[in-house]
Amino acid sequence: MTRPVRIHTSRPLELDQTVELETRPARHLVKVLRRRAGDPVVLFNGDGREYSGTIAESRPPGHCSVTVTRAESPAVESPLAITLVQAIGRGERMDWTIQKACELGVAAIIPVFTERTEVKLDARRAEKRLAHWHGVAVAACEQSGRVHIPHIGTPLQLTALKPEVSPRFYLDPTADCTIPAMAAPTAGRAMLAIGPEGGFADHEIEWLKRRDFEGLRLGPRVLRTETAGPAAIAILQALFGDLQ
Repeated sequence: MTRPVRIHTSRPLELDQTVELETRPARHLVKVLRRRAGDPVVLFNGDGREYSGTIAESRPPGHCSVTVTRAESPAVESPLAITLVQAIGRGERMDWTIQKACELGVAAIIPVFTERTEVKLDARRAEKRLAHWHGVAVAACEQSGRVHIPHIGTPLQLTALKPEVSPRFYLDPTADCTIPAMAAPTAGRAMLAIGPEGGFADHEIEWLKRRDFEGLRLGPRVLRTETAGPAAIAILQALFGDLQ
């Protein structure tokens, strides 16, 4: 039997409904994966549910409709909602961070510019990158079985950040506190800030401290910016989330 694939759609989904997929997921099913009428498929639209069904009709290059036959709410989302504040990295580095953070269960990602950020984006390019990052997040959720798509914020300057999640931390290889030594987040939420290559500037660290961010040390080695976030998220999820 053909193994069902998971596909994200922005369409409203209901049991016993036949839904016409948008061009992107339809082309992926029909042209790339070569699925045909009668093949099983699993749909999700970010509402917290997963919808199993079968392809009712497919027509190259990009027409596909799916009949929903079952709806369920799998327990795949972490009880620890982590907001990742990530200094924007170049190209594939940022894609890698977003992909792995989504796989590890992050709730939201806020891309930020810092003093040492090398990437420069005008409004048009920022809009294009945001759309691209959203696509990376969607693909990661399709692969990992998630039913919510993490929100990715519009890129902004670090000092324009208005943190609303507590407790708040930033990674600092010189900090005294380590993740295993920190108290469990009582509200099931946490914010984690990751600097660029070269780290946060001194004035940025002072800005973070004035907004109740606490420094955290991961260990004896200094990690790259694209590695640090996913590594810290994995530890937080293992200690306080659902990576058991």
